[in-house]
Amino acid sequence: MSLGDEHQPEGQQSPELGEHSGDETVAAVQDGTVINASGYKDQLRRQYGLLGLAGIALTVDNAWIALGSSISVSIANGGPPGLIFGLIVAVFFYSFIGLGLAEFSSSVPTAGGVYHWATIASGPKWGRVVGFFTGWINFYGWMFDLAALLQITANVSVNLYVVYHQSTYVYAAWHVYVAYLLITWLCLTIVVFVNRAIPHTQTLGMLFVLLGGVISIIIVAAMPKQHASNHFVWGSFKENNITGWQDGVAFLLGVLNGCFTLGTIDAITHMAEELPHPKKDLPKAIGLQIGLGFLYAFVFAIAISYAITDLSVLTTGLNTYPLASIYSQATANGDGSQNLGAQFGLLFIIWCSSLLCCIGTMVTNSRIYWALARDNAVPFSGLFSSVSERLSCPVPATLFVAVVATGLGAIPIGSSTAFLDLTGSFIILTTISYAIPFMGNVLTGRRHFPKGPFHLGRWGTLVNLTAVVLVTFFDILFCFPFALPTTTEAMNYNSVITVGVVVLTAAWWLIHARKNYPGPKVMTMYILDGQLVQEPLAAGGLNAEKKKKDEKF
Repeated sequence: MSLGDEHQPEGQQSPELGEHSGDETVAAVQDGTVINASGYKDQLRRQYGLLGLAGIALTVDNAWIALGSSISVSIANGGPPGLIFGLIVAVFFYSFIGLGLAEFSSSVPTAGGVYHWATIASGPKWGRVVGFFTGWINFYGWMFDLAALLQITANVSVNLYVVYHQSTYVYAAWHVYVAYLLITWLCLTIVVFVNRAIPHTQTLGMLFVLLGGVISIIIVAAMPKQHASNHFVWGSFKENNITGWQDGVAFLLGVLNGCFTLGTIDAITHMAEELPHPKKDLPKAIGLQIGLGFLYAFVFAIAISYAITDLSVLTTGLNTYPLASIYSQATANGDGSQNLGAQFGLLFIIWCSSLLCCIGTMVTNSRIYWALARDNAVPFSGLFSSVSERLSCPVPATLFVAVVATGLGAIPIGSSTAFLDLTGSFIILTTISYAIPFMGNVLTGRRHFPKGPFHLGRWGTLVNLTAVVLVTFFDILFCFPFALPTTTEAMNYNSVITVGVVVLTAAWWLIHARKNYPGPKVMTMYILDGQLVQEPLAAGGLNAEKKKKDEKF
């Protein structure tokens, strides 16, 4: 048993549950109203079974596609060896994060995710402010991820056109942005008006990820008339490190590609209030996402590495989507001519998977912002916390996400390293939002969470601390310049973005939240040594419960 387990009676429930005892979706019953783990009555339809949840997990993760589409992040950091071994380091890193998040989601499954868990873990004194900052940092991180994924899909859209117009097409950044806008608002339309069909779209996305991955790997492995040497794939790190950094530093900086491949690990936790069995299904889906995501990405990385015949084409600053060049090299005919049909088919698989990924990611982002609004943590909370019961969708929150994404998409028009900044900021901000509840959980003796079906026991403290150390180490590295010597145009702005996010959040805390933000309702439900209080919605629930405990002594 882990430190503080004596405070965590398994299956602890409110004595008012009655006929709802054993129902994972019910945390308490207040005046006849069924309350979920967030402290609210359900407003969204619980329409996702384990298959639908796994579909979202694998589609939003989109691992092998994310690896290939963000190869520009690491290809200069040692070529194929940096790509492959960097992915292995990333899965080691994210496995500790996944274990910690799986334990939290099995204990307190809420749409707020790390926002609520940081509140609970930090205890009654610090929970309100720590949870507030964690929620906003997590939301900003996911917005950068959505922007990066939309950028990938837009780039693929342009490259689909280029396949049959190579001799006449002249690239312009605004072409990608126009595609970006069309895709953003298409995703918004689907998420808002076809919400009930989203479980099916994500199941379709899972098929594209799994079957499309197998098809792509087979084609890329079998079609090349000439394969790269074993040395090039496994041992050419030194000659392909063109960053200006020493080999060790260059390798660690390239791990960012692997992190982006696996970094959507908390996406499905924000769907907790749309699942009939969240405590059991969320840990399973997180494990499935990491395991299958790594397997597909690892095999795909090897396949495309052996298909590369000219690495220099991939590292030029003019190449906005290097994977298209790899496909061109892999499918070329024996006489050197292009196999346009094969190129288009491979890119079309990427496009379909990426579009469905963007839909799932927009759903995740809207649920994060909606959860914050529901607790009065955002401007105009009354508006953004509203839900259309007819559409089963938080429409204003979803629209806000699309508007912010529209603005972020304009950044790459004026910056050659904008995609690197988007991916880096996503990883840094989201991992910070994971590390905060992990550290809070350790510092408070892991006593504020009730046991769920998945529990780390005595290993919990070690897992949480290891995750915090790795997050700190890699987040500092990912703020280093991408290459040396650096220039203003090619500078890494991740540190500036991170500080900016914290400053904006602090400003909103001082302007509004310090006096008007009561904290999420989970504060009055779980913060007493991992036990559900008897009056989760009473205004004085927490204080009344403390008084009862004090009177015993």
